[in-house]
Amino acid sequence: MLTEGERAQLVRWARRAKSAQYLALRAKIVLRCAEGVMNKQVAADLGVDQSTVDRWRARFVVDRLDGLQDEPRAGRPPSILLGQVEDVIVATLESTPGKDTHWSRASMAKRTGLSKSTIGRIWKRFDLKPHLQDSFKLSTDPQFVAKVVDVVGLYHHPPEKAVVLCVDEKSQIQALDRSQPVLPMMPGMPERRTHDYLRHGITSLFAAFNIADGTVISALHRRHRAIEFRKFLVTIDKAVPAGLDVHLVCDNYATHNTAEIKTWLGKHPRFHVHFTPTGSSWMNQVERWFGLLTDKLIRRGVHTSVKALEDDIAAWIDTWNDNPRPFTWTKTADEILNSLADYLTKVRVGNQKTENN
Repeated sequence: MLTEGERAQLVRWARRAKSAQYLALRAKIVLRCAEGVMNKQVAADLGVDQSTVDRWRARFVVDRLDGLQDEPRAGRPPSILLGQVEDVIVATLESTPGKDTHWSRASMAKRTGLSKSTIGRIWKRFDLKPHLQDSFKLSTDPQFVAKVVDVVGLYHHPPEKAVVLCVDEKSQIQALDRSQPVLPMMPGMPERRTHDYLRHGITSLFAAFNIADGTVISALHRRHRAIEFRKFLVTIDKAVPAGLDVHLVCDNYATHNTAEIKTWLGKHPRFHVHFTPTGSSWMNQVERWFGLLTDKLIRRGVHTSVKALEDDIAAWIDTWNDNPRPFTWTKTADEILNSLADYLTKVRVGNQKTENN
């Protein structure tokens, strides 16, 4: 039997959306038991072992609400009480400090009266990093599933007598020159460069990454319109042996879907285009290759002209093609879709719990 006060407190604990889940589970166990449900059924409903239900039901009968807290351990009493730790965690996950977007150690210390080092230890213990933020983008493509199955199917089971090329353009590559000469790396001192730079123009790289052997077909153009993309298709047509079909994996960029491009493709029936879902550039393997190019050449490059930039890019690609390295695509379409479904379910459940609170 529960008093009104006990029931209200148990409901508050059970509705924790993000924090103190151990306490939320124990509260749910007691609430279900108070409804007259047998221990075995409670365990099945909550997905826990029956011994867990036995233990917390018995603890509640003896010590009521206090029995649901962790028992004190032998040794020196902790200087930070469990309630204070919970307060820090709940505040970190479920609130913001005034007009600021996230908590700092200083602002949390001021709120709780604990030291900044204590706040840091609590956050480290529960792997909380308020200063970090990641990004995500979920595709809204109505044909998302079909496109994932199509593209991943190409990666795992490429057709015979054909090449599969991941195609895209890296546009707006800037030829940047530092305002002062770069200081070389020395023992105990990294390479140093000025924070400001001079712009000398831009170029665009069109690339087709062969998923079988890692070789790259490329072309550099000062612009990236449909006409440049058509010219690149001609370059691919000349580079791939005539007896092979060509399967292109590319995104839904406007220049890939113009009437001019569709007309060209209609005149070249060996070309087959497979579009990745909108907002899913991670599915195009050439994007990974662009990342390597950026890390190893473009980001730290110094170029006084667009011509110098283009020469360096062409030379880097030639070196790559001397020793190409294909990527290994491991995920199946089912694994990708199931992973996304699990993520969306967690987000939906979390939002529902937050709304209930």
